[in-house]
Amino acid sequence: MTATRTIGVAGALTAALLALLVLSVGTGELSIPPGDVIATLMGGGDRSTRFIIETLRLPRALTGILVGASLGAAGAIFQSIARNPLGSPDVVGFVQGASAGAVLEIVVFGGGELAVAAGAVVGGVATAVLVYVLALRGGGVQGYRLVLIGIGIAAMLVAVTDYLLTRSTLEQAQAANVWLTGSLNGRGWEHVRPVAAALAILLPATALLARRLRMLELGDDLARALGVPVESSRLALIFVAVALAAVATASAGPVVFVALAAPQIARRLTRASGPGVACAALTGAALLLGADFASQRAFGPTQLPVGVVTGVGGGLYLIWLLRREWR
Repeated sequence: MTATRTIGVAGALTAALLALLVLSVGTGELSIPPGDVIATLMGGGDRSTRFIIETLRLPRALTGILVGASLGAAGAIFQSIARNPLGSPDVVGFVQGASAGAVLEIVVFGGGELAVAAGAVVGGVATAVLVYVLALRGGGVQGYRLVLIGIGIAAMLVAVTDYLLTRSTLEQAQAANVWLTGSLNGRGWEHVRPVAAALAILLPATALLARRLRMLELGDDLARALGVPVESSRLALIFVAVALAAVATASAGPVVFVALAAPQIARRLTRASGPGVACAALTGAALLLGADFASQRAFGPTQLPVGVVTGVGGGLYLIWLLRREWR
């Protein structure tokens, strides 16, 4: 029964995501009917419609889908490993590490867009290594230690980022603040291809590790009894999740709370006990694309960065979650 519901939820999320894609691509200063959007995506349409959709709007929407899917999958892996609803990459410091790496590249080295993205990836991975090493105790990593140490490291990295901003020029500070907000503005095909290539490698790796992830949710002792190499499996899963979060952050900046909310929403929809990485990825993609649509259309002529919308919505969700957990 649970498997059937999961498949049904995945199908509904896919349909909702496709509908959001058509709606997002078809609306703007020049509205395009859904039928024309679908025809253009299928290879038809006139030249002007193809230019608007394929060059101006579709890359932004696809980047949002891929980044949201990366964050949703990463959040599901982290929360499953930590066995804690707060164990997401934007809470335990990995996103803050990527942000600090990017700002360091902007302020100190003055690198271009590719260098900033590389700095974000390096910063996220380095933070993950530090948190993992500090959380090791007695030959293993306990979930609550991972979360608590990650929160402390995150606070320190925010302070590092703030310090770098105080030492920057006006132009550097402006560039860093734009990146730190999290935005899909100006995204083109050059932004779609790297994150798509990364997902083509990381999502199959996640699928291969899915059984081990389910076993780890049962506890280390039971997982060992079932023949699962606990620490090597946990380390591999953390590496994949960090890579997913780092690639997403390098592509769109630190878009907050998607990784926190998407896995939990997916679990409530499927009512499944497992990690549900696939449904979490679909939920994250739908959440981010919907937030980006709202950031462009819900405030009149003013277009907000998508990170502002996810920050407001995620903050309200976090308050609700903490209140529920406290009860």
